[in-house]
Amino acid sequence: MYGIVNQAIQGLVTEQFGEETWQKVKEKSKVNIDTFFNNESYEDKVTYDLAGAAADVLGIPLSEVLIAFGEYWVLKTGMKNYGSLMKSGGGNLKEFLINLPNFHSRVMLIYPNLTPPEFRVSNVDENSLQLHYYSQREGLADFVVGLLQGLGKMFETAITIDLIKSRSEGFDHEICSVHW
Repeated sequence: MYGIVNQAIQGLVTEQFGEETWQKVKEKSKVNIDTFFNNESYEDKVTYDLAGAAADVLGIPLSEVLIAFGEYWVLKTGMKNYGSLMKSGGGNLKEFLINLPNFHSRVMLIYPNLTPPEFRVSNVDENSLQLHYYSQREGLADFVVGLLQGLGKMFETAITIDLIKSRSEGFDHEICSVHW
C-alpha cells in the first residue's frame, strides 16, 4: 500500500491518543520506519502490522480500529488529499455511492501502481442500495464499513450499514446494505 495509508493510521492514532501511543504502536508492530512518504509503496504487511498493533496497544478489537480508520480516511485523509475529487463524486450520499465505482480510476492517475479495490452498486432504491466490495486484500470489510460511516458524516446523512455477505463466510466479495 502507498505511504499515504500508513500516514493516515499514524494521524488517527496521534490525533486521538497522542504521540506516545503512536510510538508504542510502532514498537509493538516492529515497523522501523520513521517517515512514510505519500507516493512510496510499502508492503501490505506494514499496514496490517500497524493496525494490529494499534488494536493491541489500545486494548480494542481490530474491527474497531479498522472502522475508526475508515472514518478517518474519509473525513481527514480523503478531504485533505482528494478534496476536489471527493466533492465531485456527488452532491449527496446516494450520488456519491453510485459514482464510487469510478473513484479509483481517477485516483490511479495520482498513484499509477495502485492496486485498488473495486466497488459496484446494486439494488438502488430511494433510501438504500447494496455496495459490493471486491479486493485482493483480505480482512478489510470493517475498513469499508468505516468508509461508509465517514461518507455518511461527510454528507451529514444518518446511515445504517449491514454486512450481508462476506468473504469470511465463503463468498468471493463483501456486500454491504446501506440505508439512509
